[in-house]
Amino acid sequence: MRTPNNERLTPDIVEAARGAKVPPERRCILSGEHGARDTLVRLAISPDGLVLPDPLARAPGRGAWIGVTRAELEQAIAKGRLRGALARAFKGSVLTVPDDLPDRVEAGLARTLLDRLGLELRAGSLLLGSDRIAEAARNGGVALLLHASDAREDGRRKLDQAWRVGREAEGSGEQGMTLPLDRAALSVALGRDNVVHLALADRQSAERVAIPLRRLQTFLGGPVAVTGGEPAVTTN
Repeated sequence: MRTPNNERLTPDIVEAARGAKVPPERRCILSGEHGARDTLVRLAISPDGLVLPDPLARAPGRGAWIGVTRAELEQAIAKGRLRGALARAFKGSVLTVPDDLPDRVEAGLARTLLDRLGLELRAGSLLLGSDRIAEAARNGGVALLLHASDAREDGRRKLDQAWRVGREAEGSGEQGMTLPLDRAALSVALGRDNVVHLALADRQSAERVAIPLRRLQTFLGGPVAVTGGEPAVTTN
């Protein structure tokens, strides 16, 4: 692969040169911009023409992708831009756009994330409990650290510090991800009491969780989880 003179080799160029698989992209029907498939939301239509979110992007038939925030989607619905974009994407189909589509998208994305966390818990890849997480983090056994949206600052700081120690990243300011879900939602979904902090033990499980988390954070307009050479982190 030829690189023009004086052009810096960015990580994506390096990975492409090594033959790494390039993440698939999709085009947002509202903005016209292309983005990583894992950050966009797929819309599908039911047999009777109802437009519905497809959080897992697995529904059969034609789909349309949106990569906008909830506020932008609400504006597009109010101005009729979404209906026009959908009419072009689903040519010839009679469509019904529900008034509560933004609510359905957010609820579907949150449910998908919670379901994924539940699967990782049953597989033994999800760690719960501050003491257990702190010990694993200090020993380098945490690939992704997560906090509930209503976690106390002192609890976050303690685990963030343990995580940096285990990653030999002291002084970097790296922090765990703050989820757009509170402890009540996490506790109900996981069937445990007072779930405030969570951790994924390995990179593979972290990436599986990061995919639905990316979609939800993109839709809500928050910091997006990124994994690859390094675990997903943010410095909010």
